[in-house]
Amino acid sequence: MIRDRRLEFSAPESGRVDRVSASLVPRSVFSLPDALIIVDGKKVKKSQRVEKGQQIELSWKEEVFSDLEAEDIPLDVIYEDDSILVINKASGMVVHPAAGNWSGTLVNALLYRYGEDFSTCAEGDDEDSSLRPGIVHRLDKDTSGVMIIAKTAQAMKSLAGQFASHTNEKIYVCLVKGHFNAKRGLVDKNIVRSPHDRKTFTVTDDRSRGKTALTHYTVLRQTDDYAFVRIRIETGRTHQIRVHMKSTGHPVVGDSIYSRPDRNFPHARLCLHSLSLTISHPVTGERMNFIAPLDAAMKKILKQVFAQRHAGL
Repeated sequence: MIRDRRLEFSAPESGRVDRVSASLVPRSVFSLPDALIIVDGKKVKKSQRVEKGQQIELSWKEEVFSDLEAEDIPLDVIYEDDSILVINKASGMVVHPAAGNWSGTLVNALLYRYGEDFSTCAEGDDEDSSLRPGIVHRLDKDTSGVMIIAKTAQAMKSLAGQFASHTNEKIYVCLVKGHFNAKRGLVDKNIVRSPHDRKTFTVTDDRSRGKTALTHYTVLRQTDDYAFVRIRIETGRTHQIRVHMKSTGHPVVGDSIYSRPDRNFPHARLCLHSLSLTISHPVTGERMNFIAPLDAAMKKILKQVFAQRHAGL
């Protein structure tokens, strides 16, 4: 269900409104499409500078999960301790429940695994905090790979801060169409919602529009028709890798939104995998790296593509 949220407070210091408010509300709230930011009675953007003591009003809509069913769904666990759970999410699993996907999601599985203990693992002490499971970041339904989940409020706050400030490192691999002329590259193009379909995105060279997005890529292996690419993203925009790869003329194989079915693999899953995640442990501060192996379906496609002798750089 969707709940309206509203918060009023005085700026604790001077600076960008989203940054100076980080101790009171997660910075991710400021990026929500329906977030409304009012400073001293005037609507502003999240980049607006405020001075200490100015009055800030923030309102947004939030998904809450008070009536979800706990479901016994197996999870591929990479690592777990008292603060965090790290899994290899399967392709096809939805992370957050939403219209059309109220069951079979990662959240349903976590509620079964942890019960009431998990239901209180949300940032904040307000009356709604018990309704928000500790999902720190998301992967698209058809993207597989490493995901981290917070098991305590302390872990949620620490990890959310790391993702917001980009002090973690996220590495992906994907199979894309076409042959690259250069082995390495950077896609530095803002991402905006498509004017034709609000559920999809595209790139723009207009720096005043959309959101900044940076994608570094390295070609690991390729043929005349396909390339296996390592991706490091500095930002975590929705569909970022898929949109940026399409913008280079190399859409991801199996992408039903941003590409046509591949002639050789018309029924392929989305060949995008979150391979590695590096974070600082929310309690010890230890730098930790987690790796999620590729699943059998993606391995099979890669084996077929690169079975030819001429494959490779």
